[in-house]
Amino acid sequence: GVAGCCAKTTTAPLDRVKILLQAHNHHYRHLGVFSTLCAVPKKEGYLGLYKGNGAMMIRIFPYGAIQFMAFDQYKKVVIKKQLGISGHVHRLMAGSMAGITAVICTYPLDMVRVRLAFQVKGEHKYMGIIHAFKMIYTKEGGFSGFYRGLMPTVVGMAPYAGFSFFTFGTLKSIGLAQAPNLLGRPSLDNPDVLVLKTHVNLLCGGIAGAIAQTISYPLDVTRRRMQLGAVLPDSEKCLTMVQTLKYVYQQHGIRRGLYRGLSLNYIRCIPSQAVAFTTYELMKQFLHLN
Repeated sequence: GVAGCCAKTTTAPLDRVKILLQAHNHHYRHLGVFSTLCAVPKKEGYLGLYKGNGAMMIRIFPYGAIQFMAFDQYKKVVIKKQLGISGHVHRLMAGSMAGITAVICTYPLDMVRVRLAFQVKGEHKYMGIIHAFKMIYTKEGGFSGFYRGLMPTVVGMAPYAGFSFFTFGTLKSIGLAQAPNLLGRPSLDNPDVLVLKTHVNLLCGGIAGAIAQTISYPLDVTRRRMQLGAVLPDSEKCLTMVQTLKYVYQQHGIRRGLYRGLSLNYIRCIPSQAVAFTTYELMKQFLHLN
C-alpha cells in the first residue's frame, strides 16, 4: 500500500496531463505534453496538477496492497502446482493474475478518479469523491456504471502487470546471480538474504515499467475513453472495447490516437514503477518480511 501511494504521488501531475491528452479534452487538445504541463498551472493553479489525486490515494493504497500481496501468493500457488514451466513464466502468470485481482477490487475508485482528473476549473460536474460516486450511481445505471471500461482494463492489465513483475523479477534474479557484489547487498532485516542496491532497484523497476507500458498502452487509451463515457461528446461511439479501439484508430490513427501521450507515459511510468518496486523492497525489510 505504501509503495503504491509513494509511486503515484511522485507522478500525479503527469497522470493528470495524460488523462487530459488521451481523451482530447477541448481545453488542451491542441497542446503537446510539455505545453499542457505548463498550461494547467496557468489555467487552474498548481493544485490543478493534482486534481483527482485524493481519489487516487484512496484507490491506490488497497490496489498496491492487493497487487503485491496477491503476486506473492499466486507465485507460491503456481510454483506449488509444478506446471513444468520455468520460474520466469511463473512470474509472468502470477503478475498477470495479481494485476487483474487488484484492478477488479478497486475499479470504481479508478473510475471516480478519472472523472475528477478530466474536469477543468470552472466546468465542474462533480464536487468531490462522494458526489461523483452518487452521480455515476444515479445517472449511469447503478453499480454497472462504475465498471464501464473494465474489459480493456483487465485485458490490458494482464500484459502490463505480468510483464512488469516478470521483467523486474527476472532482472533482479539475473543481477544477483551474475554480479552479487556489484549490484547486491545484505538485506537490513536478514543478512542471509541478498537484495539489490537502491539505485539498481530503481533502474530495474524503471525498465520493467517501460516495457510493460509499451505493450499495453492502446488498451489504456481505450479504458480512459470508456471510463469518461458520458463526459465525452462522442461517448455513443465508445460503448465497447472493440468499438472504442476502432473509433480512436479511425479518427486519430496510431501515433496521435492509440499511442497519444505515450512519451509522457514513459516519463510518468518509469519513475512510478521504479519508486513502487524500490519502496516495496524497502518496506519488506522495514517490516521484517525477508
